[in-house]
Amino acid sequence: MSWNQTELSSTHANTSGNYSFFDVLQKPIEMYVFVDPLCPECWALEPYIKKLSIEYGRFFTVRPIVSGHINTLNRDQFDKPKRLRDIWEKTAKRTGMSCDGDLWIDNPVTSPWLASIAIKAAELQGKKAGRQFLRKIQEEAFLNKQDISDESVLLKCAERANLDTAEFQSDLYSSSAKKAFQCDLKLTQEMEVDYIPTIVFFNQMVEEQGIKVSGLYPYEIYVRVLQEILRIHPIPSEKPSLEDFLAHYNIVGSKEISVVYDWSQAQTEKEMKKLQLKQIVERIPVKYGSFWKYVGNR
Repeated sequence: MSWNQTELSSTHANTSGNYSFFDVLQKPIEMYVFVDPLCPECWALEPYIKKLSIEYGRFFTVRPIVSGHINTLNRDQFDKPKRLRDIWEKTAKRTGMSCDGDLWIDNPVTSPWLASIAIKAAELQGKKAGRQFLRKIQEEAFLNKQDISDESVLLKCAERANLDTAEFQSDLYSSSAKKAFQCDLKLTQEMEVDYIPTIVFFNQMVEEQGIKVSGLYPYEIYVRVLQEILRIHPIPSEKPSLEDFLAHYNIVGSKEISVVYDWSQAQTEKEMKKLQLKQIVERIPVKYGSFWKYVGNR
C-alpha cells in the first residue's frame, strides 16, 4: 500500500460526531480517483466506490481523473494481446468483477487514447454525465468485448448514458476535450501517481495534505482513510432497498451487490433470482459471475 503525503494514525477520537448541516452540504472531502477505462483493477474498484457513496457519500464528492496507461505492466505488455488477456482473466478471478480478456484477441482496442479523451468529452456535459459515460464504456469493454475507441461504440455509450449525442460527437475531436485530458495527465504527474487505480482524499475544510491510496484494497481500508481525514467516525447511512439500488444504477454485477449489502455470493444469487422471477431484472450472461439489468415491473 502507498500512503503518500501522510500516514494513518490512531490519535483521533473514536466518535460518531457530525459536521454541521452547512459543512455536509459543502461535502468537505474530495476524492480524486485516478483511473483508466481499460484498467481491470479500476473496474474492480467499482463495488467499493458504490458502497462508499451509499454509506458516506454525504461527506465527499468523486472526481475521476483519467490517467492513461501508466501501470508498468500494462504499458510494457500493451502490444502483447495474450499477455493482456491473461492479466484481465486473473483480475476477474481474483476480484469477482468479470473481465473478458478475449477482447484483446477477438476485438482489440485500436486507439486507447481516444477512449480516454471521450470521457473528457462526456464531462463537458457535466461531471455526472462523465461518470455515467465512463461506466458505460467499461461495461462495453469488460463485459461485451467492444473496441471502445471505435466511434460507433462511443456514440452508443453516449446514448446509453443519456448524453446529447450530437454534442458529444462534436466534442469528441474538440480542443476542449483534448486539453481536459492533458490537464488530467498533468495532475497525475504532479500528484506523483504512478499506479492505477489510486485515490487521493482531500479535506477541503482544513489546510493539510491529502492521503493517497495506490492500488486495490479491501473496503475497510477506504473507510479507515475517510475516518482519518474527517477526524471522526461517522455512522454509515442506511442502505437503499435492493430494487432502488438496481433502478438507480441500471446494470450491476453480483459482486457489486454482495459488497454493498454485505451478502455472500449465495445470498446475492438467491435475492436476484427472486427479482428475476418477478421480471424486475434480467440476468446478463458474462464470462465470470453475473451482471443484472433492471427492467422494472413490466
